[in-house]
Amino acid sequence: MSATITPSRSTVEALVRSSLLRQLGMDATKGAAPNLVVNSSARHMHISPENLEVLFGKGAKLTVHKMLYQEGQFASEQTVTLIGPRRRVIPSLRILGPCRNLTQIELALTDAVQLGMDIPVRMSGDIKGTPGGYVMGPQGMLEMKDGIIRAARHVHMSPSDAKFYNVKHLDRITLKVTSPFCNTRFDELIVRVDPSFKLEVHMDTDEANACDLERATKVELIKS
Repeated sequence: MSATITPSRSTVEALVRSSLLRQLGMDATKGAAPNLVVNSSARHMHISPENLEVLFGKGAKLTVHKMLYQEGQFASEQTVTLIGPRRRVIPSLRILGPCRNLTQIELALTDAVQLGMDIPVRMSGDIKGTPGGYVMGPQGMLEMKDGIIRAARHVHMSPSDAKFYNVKHLDRITLKVTSPFCNTRFDELIVRVDPSFKLEVHMDTDEANACDLERATKVELIKS
């Protein structure tokens, strides 16, 4: 007569944990999940060195107001005024640094409504066919032929983060935000992988307000 072996509580918990991780697209052998940061990205401008000189004068450089979460990125002290159709304006639009090889403005939907503009959702850098506008700085005016977008929500990952979540560059993933008065899912986050990245989700201010991000008690990524 064979004896019945009852698994220990710790064994049962490990099996359940492993099953749940598999359902989330994770591997139980990979250890604890990496630290996930979710930040609201307020309206801002990226700028080329040439356009910076148009707005702030020859030899102008961006100076640091506040460092951002991603290595080497910062909110600069320099701000401009964006002028849309029918002279509607957004003042004090902050420029993020360092300078880039193109000029681009990222707004939320409510900003677009304020300006009276129809702005597409695009990945950063994908500005072909997007609307433009006029930008006024202390030393000059810049006419943007294109480059005003609503940035597609996305998550920055290092290669090790991508391995943990079993995704690759430009895959899609889901973010779940748990807040006191609402639980919200954001599907189709674009995965952006680079060795210099730290794990961070970027969403705009409208999305952050919708999920009550400021009072969120839990954020998690779930493979789509």
